[in-house]
Amino acid sequence: MEASVKFTLSFDGSLSKHHQIDLYDVSQALIGFQRSLALTTHLVINDEIITQAPSLKGASIFALPPKEGSWEIIGLVIAGVATAGYKLGTTPKNTPLGHLIYSLYDYVVKESLGFHVDYDKTIGQLYEDKKKAGLAIPKIEQHQADALIEKCSTAITEIHRPIYKTGSAQNANILGDYGDGPKAVGGTFDFQSYDYIHEEFEAERSEVITGRVSSYNSNTFKGRIYVAKEGRPIAFELAKHCRTNNLVQLIVASLSVNAIKDYRNQWSEVNCQVFKITSRSGQLKSYKITDISNSKITE
Repeated sequence: MEASVKFTLSFDGSLSKHHQIDLYDVSQALIGFQRSLALTTHLVINDEIITQAPSLKGASIFALPPKEGSWEIIGLVIAGVATAGYKLGTTPKNTPLGHLIYSLYDYVVKESLGFHVDYDKTIGQLYEDKKKAGLAIPKIEQHQADALIEKCSTAITEIHRPIYKTGSAQNANILGDYGDGPKAVGGTFDFQSYDYIHEEFEAERSEVITGRVSSYNSNTFKGRIYVAKEGRPIAFELAKHCRTNNLVQLIVASLSVNAIKDYRNQWSEVNCQVFKITSRSGQLKSYKITDISNSKITE
C-alpha cells in the first residue's frame, strides 16, 4: 500500500509576515517538524516507535519549494514500497494509509499542545470505518499513540523556536492534505502553547486518583492513565521511590488488561497518590505518582 500526505508548516507575524525568519531558529523548527513526521509515519508503517528520525523505514519525507506568503515549508510524506521511484504527481491520492498518517499526527500535535482528543472517536473510529468498508489499515493501539506523544515532545517544542527564541514569528500552523484538501493539524503554535509544553508547576498538596493505565514506558517510568473525572488520559511519571518492582507490576497489570479492554478485571483500575503538574494557566498536564495500590489509599 502506498500513500502521500502533504504537510505544510507556516509561520506568521513579526518578521515572518515579510517573508523573513531567523535562519537558525527555523532550521531547528524544521528538524522538529521532520522528526515528529518521521516518528509518526514509522509507527504507522512498521508498528514500531523509534527514537531517531534517521531510522525511518518504508517511507521518505521530501521538502518541496516554499511558497510566497508569510513563511512556510511543505513536507511531503511518501509511504510505501515504491518510494525510491517516486515522481511528483504519481503517488495515490486519498488513500486509507494517508488518512491514518494524518489522523495520528493530528492526535500527537493536539495532545502535545494541550487539546484533548478522544482516541476511540478518532483513530479508533477511523480503523473501524475502514474495516467495514473492506479497507485494511494498520491498527494503532491507544498505548502506542500515547507513547508516540512522549517521543515527539521535544520535536513539538522545537517547532516553537522562532516564536519563543528570537521572536521572528508570532505563531505557526500545520496543515495536512491526504487527498481531500488541506485540513488543520493540531492547534496554533504560539506563546500560550509553548508555555503549556515548557512550564510546569507542581501542586503543594497531594491527592488520590483512580484510573486505568493506557501506556507505560519502562525506560522512562512515564506513561498515561485514564481518569474518569478528567475524562481523558493524563500523562504521569513515577517518583523515584515509587519505582519498585511491586508498584511497577501494578502499573503493568493495569496496562495489560486495559489493552484488551477487560475493564471489569480487578487489575484494571489502580489507586494512586499524586501531585498535580499544571501549566501556567492552570491546565492539568500530568501527575507525579508517589504511591500506587490496588486497594483504597487514604489521603
